[in-house]
Amino acid sequence: MTKGYLHLNTGHVFEGDMIGADCGQTGEVVFTTSMTGYQETLTDPSYAGQVLTFCYPMIGNYGLHDTASESVKPFVKGVVTGELWDEDDKLKSFLSSWGIPGLSGIDTRALVKTIRQYDTVIGVISAEANVSNTWETEGSLTLMQRTTVTHPKTYGNGTTHIVMVDFGYKKSILEALVKRGCFVTVVPFSYSFKQVERLKPDGIVLSNGPGDPKALAPYFTQLKKITEKWPTLGICLGNQLIALAFGGETKKQLNGHRGSNHPVKDLQSGKVMITSQNHGYVIADEGLPLGFNVTYVNVNDKTIEGIKHKSLPIESVQFHPEAHPGPSDTDYVFDQFIAQVATGGNVYA
Repeated sequence: MTKGYLHLNTGHVFEGDMIGADCGQTGEVVFTTSMTGYQETLTDPSYAGQVLTFCYPMIGNYGLHDTASESVKPFVKGVVTGELWDEDDKLKSFLSSWGIPGLSGIDTRALVKTIRQYDTVIGVISAEANVSNTWETEGSLTLMQRTTVTHPKTYGNGTTHIVMVDFGYKKSILEALVKRGCFVTVVPFSYSFKQVERLKPDGIVLSNGPGDPKALAPYFTQLKKITEKWPTLGICLGNQLIALAFGGETKKQLNGHRGSNHPVKDLQSGKVMITSQNHGYVIADEGLPLGFNVTYVNVNDKTIEGIKHKSLPIESVQFHPEAHPGPSDTDYVFDQFIAQVATGGNVYA
């Protein structure tokens, strides 16, 4: 294999074997602790613009599957792994076909320990031992524009009409709604209140997506009007956007939550659930918007994992209820949302 290098803006360099495309791409270097689901992770639009490091050493050992991808294409800037098990070269070909460079044979433990020392680490994968890089990365709004749909798309044939505002949605969210008898219209995040209103939805879902939610500040007014009009569920980025639209605050985490083993406590029931997460921003503790209560907290670092409006049918979660990281603990979030839609939000009264 050709030798390759991961150059960090911290001055650190990690050497490995090149896989995938032979090109250099710059992005924020992040890591996921998931032990399975590498295909789903690679195709999650929330990783757009990032160089993704897999903490679990054995990647590629069970191949790729036609139905496992979360989007039509991967949006990552690069892939780093300790061991690559890819006997039929499917994963290498997959990365190459999308122009994504990667490195295997990296000491990922040392890399993650390095990343954890810094707020934001930018890196580039290159076949060159020395690079001259300005460390420029794509802006958050640009990433969202690349991952959103360009025009409305419809799915399912149910009687409950859900409009999903798309910032870079995962296919599993769509499938969870269709499975529950919903007719789903996926629209670009730039859709106005009037455009959404013409679609006559019964409920709204604000999807996950990449980047800093504050980059969408020009859309906060429209999002607030939309969520005030119809029962709304926000997921991941959608959770942060609801907080911001109602005057709250968000903040960037040191390393983010990326993996499938994050414990979250439901403050109403007291139960702790294992969740799948992928985000670098959270609602600030001191920035909870007026009119909302906290519904879930992260057991590890006590960050806010969900909020609910006191009088309007608006609820959101930071974790991914559609993901099944072993258990299906949080699948009920969709059932509750559909029940709220069916009653026009009267369950909040």
